[in-house]
Amino acid sequence: MVFIVRLLINMVAILIIAYLLPKVIQVDSWVAALAAAFLLGVVNTFIRPILVLLTLPLTVLTFGFLLLVINGLMLWLVAALVGGFHVNGFWGAVLGSILISIVSWILSSLVG
Repeated sequence: MVFIVRLLINMVAILIIAYLLPKVIQVDSWVAALAAAFLLGVVNTFIRPILVLLTLPLTVLTFGFLLLVINGLMLWLVAALVGGFHVNGFWGAVLGSILISIVSWILSSLVG
């Protein structure tokens, strides 16, 4: 049940950011947003920890800034794999990942 709630929260966060900033993220339908949220969860569960571990020395040297880059890369990867979900370039992916994280955090705090 918790997984489904997190999935829906991330889907709504993606839709909100796509609505507010259409030049950063474009979503063709709610199904594409749901698929992107699901794949983003899978990528963040399996691929992101490996990248964080491999880049740990650089992350320490950049005072954590590299984590923002990794999050952007994960969103960019999802955009490349999900049809109907588009991110405008690398920096758009970094900005989009930051904004999706903020919106999903706010929505999570509202849901409980």
